[in-house]
Amino acid sequence: MSATNNSFRPSYWQRLKVAFQYVMPQIYMTRIAGYLAEKEWGGFTHLVIKLFAKKYDINMQEAAKSSYNDYPTFNAFFTRELKEGARPIVEGDKNLCLPADGRISECGKIEEDLLIQAKGHYFSLEDLLGGNKNLAKTFENGIFATTYLSPRDYHRVHMPCDATLRQMTYVPGELFSVNPFLAEHVPNLFARNERVICLFDTEFGPMVQILVGATITASMKTVWAGVINPPRYKRVVDWYYDGEDAVSLKKGQEMGAFQLGSTVINLFVEDSMTLAPELTVGHPVKMGELLGTITK
Repeated sequence: MSATNNSFRPSYWQRLKVAFQYVMPQIYMTRIAGYLAEKEWGGFTHLVIKLFAKKYDINMQEAAKSSYNDYPTFNAFFTRELKEGARPIVEGDKNLCLPADGRISECGKIEEDLLIQAKGHYFSLEDLLGGNKNLAKTFENGIFATTYLSPRDYHRVHMPCDATLRQMTYVPGELFSVNPFLAEHVPNLFARNERVICLFDTEFGPMVQILVGATITASMKTVWAGVINPPRYKRVVDWYYDGEDAVSLKKGQEMGAFQLGSTVINLFVEDSMTLAPELTVGHPVKMGELLGTITK
């Protein structure tokens, strides 16, 4: 099985859309979007939020602050907190919960060291994990789930299970859009984009949760380290959390957030869990719903 498969041919307009992703100034667009999203422009900001919410049919009644005027910046709105109980967490010690709202982009078994990105495209664990061969070996033949967060979704990311953080890695990269269309047409998309890799210990073995950056995703942050980017490092950077620095989180607890949309990828070791049968490509999901069941 090769890392890519070009057996299908996109149309002229599709090829044009893909080509634009390669030539557009990704980093400058992202910086501008981040700058604008942090500006406090009073009534104008509230109007932009209202128009955005209407366009994407966002349910403000489930937000902890339901008025557009409650948000001084667009980023404050975009990373809005939900009301307590708006996302019930699946019960049961053996049940894992989905980390985010969105749609399942792909999920299933890792074939040796290859994950399916979309129909016709595969990418390697080692590339996804920033060249960490030992970590990639850990998850060979394991299980993965990729969740795409669209602009209309709740953009905080939560824990699938109780876990203890051991390592966080920032991997610099491109800032391609990660929508389903681009996932089908840009090879190695998730292994090329900027990302934050979080390695956890759990009762059923190691687990990785990856926050993948994208065009105009101004920043990614975690609850233990705050904003990771910017600054955007030009090399892979590791942080370790051993002993007194270890960070323990509970199932359903918030672990991070995107300022503008992107993708979350979860990795589990071989034979440690089974995915919920209803999780198929394109399936809409909510944070807290059943991701899978621990088998160890």
